[in-house]
Amino acid sequence: MSLPNLISLARLLAVPLVVYLILKSAYDWAFWVFFVAGVSDAVDGYIAKHMDQETELGAYLDPLADKVLLVGVYITLGVQGLADTLIVVLVVFRDLMIVGGVLLLSIYRDGPRMHPVLVSKCNTAAQILFAVIVLGQAGLGFDGGQFEPAIRYLVIATTILSGGWYLVVWGRQMANMEDAK
Repeated sequence: MSLPNLISLARLLAVPLVVYLILKSAYDWAFWVFFVAGVSDAVDGYIAKHMDQETELGAYLDPLADKVLLVGVYITLGVQGLADTLIVVLVVFRDLMIVGGVLLLSIYRDGPRMHPVLVSKCNTAAQILFAVIVLGQAGLGFDGGQFEPAIRYLVIATTILSGGWYLVVWGRQMANMEDAK
């Protein structure tokens, strides 16, 4: 197994720990575990692209690890009252919609032909940054000041734009598959 895939797997395995720490209000520890997991997302992508270690497994494992981590953390932050319900619903709905869309397209053909676009990459980065800020405020006393509301709105906007983009692309792909029959 390649190094980027091992890093993605470690991120996936960190999810129960960070969720547990948030539920136990150990926000300082949750901050550090989540921070390392968030950084690992950039590291595994960099290694895969720049060291010629991209694999088919990694193409599925990396986004799966991201989605499981972010959905788990956002739901838990919502349960603890640390994240707005609107953000939690948008983040969870978008990621469930993406997973459902990938499964649906996989049923109809040999795997999905989806490639993340800039808005989706920005959305993931904004979601990670927002969770880091929230956990940093709760666990380490960080002062988010005016920065935290700006990132909150960025998460909302990029989640809606990214989700909408996936819906348009999938709609076109499904229509093309129906026309081909």
